[in-house]
Amino acid sequence: MTRPAALVFDLDGTLVDSRRDITTGLNRLRSELGLPPLSLDQVVAMVGEGAKMLLRRALADWNQEPTKEILDRYLSYYAEVCLDTTVPYPGIEEMLAELAADYRMAVLSNKGERLSIEILEGLDLAWRFKEILGGDSLPTRKPSPAGLNALADRFNVPVEQLMLIGDSRIDAETARNAGCAFALVEWGFLGTPKEGMDADIIVSTPDELVQKLVLRPGVANGEPRSES
Repeated sequence: MTRPAALVFDLDGTLVDSRRDITTGLNRLRSELGLPPLSLDQVVAMVGEGAKMLLRRALADWNQEPTKEILDRYLSYYAEVCLDTTVPYPGIEEMLAELAADYRMAVLSNKGERLSIEILEGLDLAWRFKEILGGDSLPTRKPSPAGLNALADRFNVPVEQLMLIGDSRIDAETARNAGCAFALVEWGFLGTPKEGMDADIIVSTPDELVQKLVLRPGVANGEPRSES
């Protein structure tokens, strides 16, 4: 594998564990609509394709198509709690500190841009990234390659020289659609199906990603750093 020119990270399930706060926001909306709460595992299985698709799945038993007003109410509820329990996964802060010495980095999420930035700033992670794009930053969202193409333009590199790092099939499809490398992380949201996913590298810890991507001086591209 050729060493990437820049790294692009998914947010939820890759950098941060936001499952509980997303569940709380959804269940506040469901309560308002007279619906019973969803479990954490149920919500996790619905996440990944933006708030509109999340609501369609989470309100399937409401038997109505979620309107913009319903979407805005969910986003308001979620914004109130989005930093209550959301935290970086263990080792993420250290991983970003090491990778930042070698790579320009960006975030590409299907969560809205404003909320993505708010969460990253609230967790003191935003400053590590040169660019942050959300699901509403462009006319299309993942798995469209538009976000990766836009980031490649901003970094002034061919999109094929990016690496997308994520935890879901949506991320894998996005990288494939853009023609760039994909790193699959195994610490992400519970229940994410990984069988048959096309990944250039698979890592089980943030430190393992560092070992794959940070090279010691004089070592050929593609060889992991070795500890002395």
